[in-house]
Amino acid sequence: MTESKVLGLLGLCTKAGKVCFGRDACIDLIQKNKIRLVIVADDASDRTKKDIKFICDNNNTKICFYGTIEVLSKAIGKSNKAIIGIKEENFAKQIEKIINGGEVIG
Repeated sequence: MTESKVLGLLGLCTKAGKVCFGRDACIDLIQKNKIRLVIVADDASDRTKKDIKFICDNNNTKICFYGTIEVLSKAIGKSNKAIIGIKEENFAKQIEKIINGGEVIG
């Protein structure tokens, strides 16, 4: 049930144009402080996880490790995307809360 809520919110966020995806695009926007939450697939490479975590920590950006590359990619209508950046604060808070065991706000 939790997974469908997260994926549903990712889909809405994508339709609203509030996501970026892919390593380079996300890193660029993290450094410009335009990303509120980064979601990294659990099955992403160790190097990718380490690099993104380092950049997020240095830029005070929240990061969650969740789902698989296949599931996350499908949620945003793309293929082979291990990193998704959420640009909008409210979407980011709701997704993070669900991933961390809470419920949807409102």
